[in-house]
Amino acid sequence: MRRNTANRAEPDQPAGDRPPVAEPVAFATRQPPKNLSALAYAEIARLIEKKELRAGEVVVEQNLAAYLGISRTPVRQALQRLELEGLLVKSNTKSFVVRKVDLKEYLQSLKAREIMESAAAGMCVELAPAERIAAAKVTLGRLKASSRYDQEEHWASDREVHDIVADFCGNQVVGNIVKSLRVTTKLFEVERLAERLEPDTRQHEVILDKIEQRDAAGARKAMADHIKSLFQFALDTVA
Repeated sequence: MRRNTANRAEPDQPAGDRPPVAEPVAFATRQPPKNLSALAYAEIARLIEKKELRAGEVVVEQNLAAYLGISRTPVRQALQRLELEGLLVKSNTKSFVVRKVDLKEYLQSLKAREIMESAAAGMCVELAPAERIAAAKVTLGRLKASSRYDQEEHWASDREVHDIVADFCGNQVVGNIVKSLRVTTKLFEVERLAERLEPDTRQHEVILDKIEQRDAAGARKAMADHIKSLFQFALDTVA
């Protein structure tokens, strides 16, 4: 999908009437409605993550339905779920818009993550399954061995590491707060993201090692160091 083909209208045509430009994803229309909604959710979230749907842009339900090759009902359900998770907001015209996170909110959210996610990292050392840690390490190894930068693989590895911390910290409230904060920080449009690959993979390896060693203090420090690195990178490249 070329950027903006799912949400922008031609200058002389209303957004809701514009036919889709991109080839449809063509999800199987025989899928049960719940599956179609989940598939639509995953694809729209991917478009937001890749910045093909940019911050502040209106998301047009009809165009997305045409692009995905499905009816509007599962698309609407997906958009409502993305709104609940903080990826979309409602505009004054009641349209869905990709949420925009500015530098101030990003930095403040990183500070909150430094506190909450570092604590969660220490809490998860006794609960994180060995197989999840091993799988995350395999993904990191594959990412490091790749000869080209792949943003989707970068984000997938990042999610795998941080989800271990949120999912197995033993406190659902803390885990949900961490995930909510991560939604906010991922919406910030980081410049030169490829430059984060080396420090991210190196720091993620340390986090996983400390969790695997059941070293709570080490895991807390490793996570804090990682988030401080993200904070400094933003100051160096954006502020």
